[in-house]
Amino acid sequence: MKIETKKIILKKCIVLSIVFLILILNLGMVYGATDPTLVTKVNSAFKKIKGYLVKISLPAAGVAIASGVLIRKFSFGNEEKMVMGKKIIVNAILGYAIIISIDIILKFVDSVI
Repeated sequence: MKIETKKIILKKCIVLSIVFLILILNLGMVYGATDPTLVTKVNSAFKKIKGYLVKISLPAAGVAIASGVLIRKFSFGNEEKMVMGKKIIVNAILGYAIIISIDIILKFVDSVI
């Protein structure tokens, strides 16, 4: 039952993010056509956000991977802790991959705006 609730919350978050992204893209197209300084401000904001995310994500991913490895190491045969440690490691690697690919995502958003 708990897993189903988490899946529902995850689906709601994904839907809200997509709606938010569409709203931002539509506003950018409408206001970008009349005000080119807004497009410049949005581009510089995206670049600053990217810089901060990359600077923060490497240490965060390292800590997450290290904690997942330690959880697996000190699980002492407990299957639940081993699975939890593996999930932490995989999610940390996937999260870091998304942060690294943020440049491609921002280029796409920039081309749409």
